[in-house]
Amino acid sequence: MKIEKYKVETPKGTLQYNISGNGKPNIVLINGGSGPIEGWIKILPAISESSSVFSYNRFGVAGSDKPKESQDGINIVNTLRDALTIVGGEPPYLLVGHSLGGLYANLYARLYPNEVGGIVFLESSTPKDISLNEYQGKAVKTINKMFKMFDSLSSHKQFNEVNFVEKTVNQIHQTDTFPEIPVFVITGGQENRMMPEEVRRKRLENQLELLSLSSNSKHIVAEKSGHFPQLSEPTIVIDSIKNCVEVINKTNNNQ
Repeated sequence: MKIEKYKVETPKGTLQYNISGNGKPNIVLINGGSGPIEGWIKILPAISESSSVFSYNRFGVAGSDKPKESQDGINIVNTLRDALTIVGGEPPYLLVGHSLGGLYANLYARLYPNEVGGIVFLESSTPKDISLNEYQGKAVKTINKMFKMFDSLSSHKQFNEVNFVEKTVNQIHQTDTFPEIPVFVITGGQENRMMPEEVRRKRLENQLELLSLSSNSKHIVAEKSGHFPQLSEPTIVIDSIKNCVEVINKTNNNQ
């Protein structure tokens, strides 16, 4: 399957996007850091069978414009919101946030609680993950510093979202109300040899803490997956999204 890409002009620049399928709630796929639309290729056909699905490339990714301002959570959420409004997306949305995209889904729900019907956190970053860096080895820390230094040499890369993760986390902390919506948390069960055991354990604790955001939450372990269950075990991700859709529709029908 080839993902057809269109362009939408937002107040902050042009974004590449795709809309597939039809049906409510509208699903919004939020990529991990610098991830392209193609990362969803194994789940897109199946979830588009019964819902309208919006996926996009954030500024600085593939054919989207380079960012002209800091890509912190609030700017990213508001640009996504602009794009959804312009292409005719109707809330409440089911947000699916992979990795860093989970932080943006988390923040979106806090800033605009009436626009989010549910969230699937997919191997998602959590606000507490920022402290995991202190457990990383010296070599990893040095490499990270080097990447940041090279980023600052390029004008658009200094605005790259990875440089604003701490700011995004602070924005989440400053908006402490999370709506009572269904929350599904998908965690990869495979060990990462590059990740120290203590980091892996702490990260799992952080994943489980996402469940406390809502009284209607569910944890799914993708046993054969690492950080990309949507590629290694797409059926688990598809089923979780479809289950979340059912819960949202059931809730809406009972209101």
